[in-house]
Amino acid sequence: MALPAGLLNAAKNELDITWDDDDLDSKLSGILARGIKYIDGVACAELNYSTDDKPREMLFEYARYVRAGRLNEFMKDYLHELFNLQVTQGMIADADV
Repeated sequence: MALPAGLLNAAKNELDITWDDDDLDSKLSGILARGIKYIDGVACAELNYSTDDKPREMLFEYARYVRAGRLNEFMKDYLHELFNLQVTQGMIADADV
């Protein structure tokens, strides 16, 4: 999965990764790709991660938790936001019908 343009660098900035490391970039790209699949799956929609909005914020937090080895805590800590995202996207989908 190709990440949206600039997303990797934005994530590195958000996570305070100030050094260049190709292996870290590859690892972080994988984390972001998995995060996009997870969050899109919860929302039942393909979300926009290119703009500074809630999906992007949640993706960066997902990456922060994964890097800390605390993915299960992300799911617990962000349950309300994930549910809200699911409901919001469901209402948008219903409005399109």
